[in-house]
Amino acid sequence: MPGLIGKKVGMTQIFTESGEAVGVTVVEAGPCPVLQVKTAERDGYTSLQLGFGRKKDRRVKRPEAGHAARAGLDYVPRVLAEFEPEEGEQYEAGQVLTVEMFEPGQRVKISGRTKGRGFAGVVKRHGFGGGRGSHGGSAILRAPGSIGPGTDPSRVIKGRKMAGQMGDKQRTVLNLRIEKIDLEKNLLLVRGAVPGPRNNILLIRAT
Repeated sequence: MPGLIGKKVGMTQIFTESGEAVGVTVVEAGPCPVLQVKTAERDGYTSLQLGFGRKKDRRVKRPEAGHAARAGLDYVPRVLAEFEPEEGEQYEAGQVLTVEMFEPGQRVKISGRTKGRGFAGVVKRHGFGGGRGSHGGSAILRAPGSIGPGTDPSRVIKGRKMAGQMGDKQRTVLNLRIEKIDLEKNLLLVRGAVPGPRNNILLIRAT
């Protein structure tokens, strides 16, 4: 089972048979056509190239259109991603993968880019406590304080937690449980949170 490309729709809650409320993330996963099957003999490694969504015709380049046409598609997917198939699985270009490959209760790992927070200080970025608010400390409320020894080694140690760019990084959340699947709408309801804002592109893989 390779996986699927999806889009984060949002978060909601559902109720189990016992009446327990469970927070879930709604992910629109697929349908994902197979654009190319890469083999170790021809390409040096084995993978499936899947597509998701649809590009506007006015944004399509001729090489992209030709690549999609070779797979039997009359449109160009908006997103392409490669997945590693399991040994023994056979796929061919033009085949369409859907959420039917998953089942409720299955564990998956989901990758995506986190929300970009811009340039952030140490209190927001790393959870520093900040300086004291009284006895003349009002100027150092959110300052990082000392960042390194002055005599030895007379430099800032690599990896020091400081202010800087926060978020907008590729992250993977492991061991997420699929609570429910909507085959008609191509939706996966996954327990817990996944990276990024609404409409964020996600890669869903079985664990």
